Amino acid sequence: MPPHGATVSGGATHFRVRSPRATALWLCLGDARIAMQRDGDDWLASVAGDLTGQAYGYRAEGQWRPEAGLWFDPAKLLVDPYAITLDRRFVQHPDLARFGADTADIVPRALVAGPLPVVPHAPPRFTPGDLIYEINVRGFSMLHPDVPAHQRGTVAALAHPAVIAHLQKIGVGAVELMPITAWIDERHLPPLGLRNAWGYNPVAMMALDPGLCPGGVAELRNTVAALHAAGIGVILDLVFNHTGESDVHGGVLSLRGLDNEAYAHAPDGRLINDSGCGNTLDFANPAVRALTLDALRHFARHCGVDGFRFDLAPVLARGPGFAADAPIFAEIAADPWLNDRVLIAEPWDIGPGGYQLGRFPPGWLEWNDRFRDDVRRFWRGDATLGQLATRLAGSSDIFGPTCRSVNFLAAHDGFTLADTVAYAGRHNHANGEDNRDGHHENWSWNHGVEGPSADPAITAARAADLRALLATLFASTGTIMLTAGDEFGRSQRGNNNAYAQDNDLTWIDWAGGDRALEDHVASLAAARAARRAYANRFPEPGQWRRPDGAPMTVADWEAADGDALSYTPEDAAAGTLHIARHQRHLGWR
Repeated sequence: MPPHGATVSGGATHFRVRSPRATALWLCLGDARIAMQRDGDDWLASVAGDLTGQAYGYRAEGQWRPEAGLWFDPAKLLVDPYAITLDRRFVQHPDLARFGADTADIVPRALVAGPLPVVPHAPPRFTPGDLIYEINVRGFSMLHPDVPAHQRGTVAALAHPAVIAHLQKIGVGAVELMPITAWIDERHLPPLGLRNAWGYNPVAMMALDPGLCPGGVAELRNTVAALHAAGIGVILDLVFNHTGESDVHGGVLSLRGLDNEAYAHAPDGRLINDSGCGNTLDFANPAVRALTLDALRHFARHCGVDGFRFDLAPVLARGPGFAADAPIFAEIAADPWLNDRVLIAEPWDIGPGGYQLGRFPPGWLEWNDRFRDDVRRFWRGDATLGQLATRLAGSSDIFGPTCRSVNFLAAHDGFTLADTVAYAGRHNHANGEDNRDGHHENWSWNHGVEGPSADPAITAARAADLRALLATLFASTGTIMLTAGDEFGRSQRGNNNAYAQDNDLTWIDWAGGDRALEDHVASLAAARAARRAYANRFPEPGQWRRPDGAPMTVADWEAADGDALSYTPEDAAAGTLHIARHQRHLGWR
């Protein structure tokens, strides 16, 4: 029995797609429609010859009763959920959601991929405690002066020698690529003249977006190989919590028209919206878990990636509620291609009990927003020394004796690091939502002026804050993460939800970067590497000292005006870490 998707073997090309409640299903090859044969919950067709490169899609017949979860409309061309390659990008169009409107000229077609080479299985090129560098693939290189014009904005740009040299300079252990699988813009964006710039709205879970990765699987595989040769791992940020088919007003593009039971529904039939995007994939459904596992295996086997970051990861364990022993976790742990990959959870969603920081299985790393918030609050002036030390020491109050924290100060979602010390409030008017979108509380501060300032005292204070914040990150126990461009002061002009800004607001300004700050980050990376043994070791309480050398007391830890302390490792040759809030200093000496 052939696997799901399109496969070439035995002198024929075989197609298999799941659609349990369809009454008929057709394979569309060019202008031809080939009736498929039911095999349980699946439908099969075989066509003589090697059809590698041939475009195809599906049409499904059945009931159109959206209120009952049935969205069958044979006028809709449907993308194979197991597509590996698409002939073009997804675009929004009202006909996607109109019953009876033919979408053959709107929806991309999958391309038969043919046999793909298997990358030899190897340990990840990443060790917990290393620096993860989060990259928006398009925005990262659109303005890079050394990347050839035809490569800018693509995965291939990451293999350019100038890019690799920069990654090595600042000590990157692995790049984490924001979504590069094929996505569609949210419905409200095209009328506003905006486009999704982040990719967190996928339709095809395995197909690389043709705009970001025009060379397909080979482009990603070759880029991974080039980064590996430089000692840098590759982590893919993947979205398995929802799809771009959205809520009941969304389009019929793939799963909705084939197997709408892939989405979680309440007892009254309404779509569950634990993702905040209108729909949520149902991980109580074995077919959803199978698609997820097959997608992960595909990127590990055929592209050689080192690991995965899971957006809104509690959704993986819902059905009906979060559980650390959910089936998907055990299935990943039992899979020989996946059980040694780097696994990173964004440990929150908007559903009931959605905040699950510290509750993922052993071996999983987790984004730690408590680190971000407490470190920002400390340098802003409203967190205690005890709170700072707890975050520096690996957040053992959350993770216990095994440090699984991914410490970060800024990410794609929220203020950039430079904007954190230059804006007290969000400035998201360009998103077309009257500045209502994005986080309201950012624990940011502006030194008395909102946005850019020519006042030397203000610019100096902001520069000192950035250095103190970055020093805190690089001195912390746990894995650390830096978002691309924050090492040289990138700004989004106060926009803390720039998902719809595919323009110079999010494109990194390489020419205008603060090179002194970049050099400072490089020196912090070198200092961290020299003390590698402490990256995943919790400091002992007795090694923390007051400025006068006496041990810290409970009152010292909790004092609202506490200003300074030091930490000396057991190996005194490593030096002592000194912290002085009012002097904007954190460093080893």
